[in-house]
Amino acid sequence: MSTAGTCISVVDDDALVLKALDRLLRSAGFSVQTFSSARDFLEQRAGSPPGCILIDLSMPGLSGLELQRALAQADDPRPVVFLSGRGDIESSVEAMKAGAVDFLTKPCDEEKLLGAVRAALEKDRASREAQAERESIEARAATLTPREREVLSRVVAGRLNKQIAAELGTAEKTVKVHRARMMRKMQFDSLAELVRAWTVTRPSLQADHHRV
Repeated sequence: MSTAGTCISVVDDDALVLKALDRLLRSAGFSVQTFSSARDFLEQRAGSPPGCILIDLSMPGLSGLELQRALAQADDPRPVVFLSGRGDIESSVEAMKAGAVDFLTKPCDEEKLLGAVRAALEKDRASREAQAERESIEARAATLTPREREVLSRVVAGRLNKQIAAELGTAEKTVKVHRARMMRKMQFDSLAELVRAWTVTRPSLQADHHRV
């Protein structure tokens, strides 16, 4: 997995832990930024660059869980890996329910830590690719005429051309023309590809189907 352009942010109030994690991650080929508190991280956070965040659970001021909640409120999509100096089942459950990739107890096994980081980076990569695909499909859909969008919603709902024509009160050959233009603008070669992409990128698709 390529790590080009990604950065691992490490947030821990223990200077020795920060130094050790920085050394370990850099030796594994990662770009690293370190922060001594959750507040420092939030103040210096510039957007949401590709990567992941390692967060100490217990820190003065904002705790690790509070930082996780702050990131969610800020719509920061980067996956989180928690580090804890003690086994805390209740906190680990809360962290994982909120989307954490892993919850590791210090001192962490190096390979286990690197494995968690790689899993987090892969999750971040997949999430960003899916978002880019959603944005691309929505941009193409925005070029459709109102009639072409009506045809699109019915095509992905499984309607046949004659059914669409009856619902829209038009001729079947007219529907075929709109359908061909819609497929060309959406840049899909087959109906199967269109339905797959539309279903994946539009979570509300099923609700849309019930309204058509």
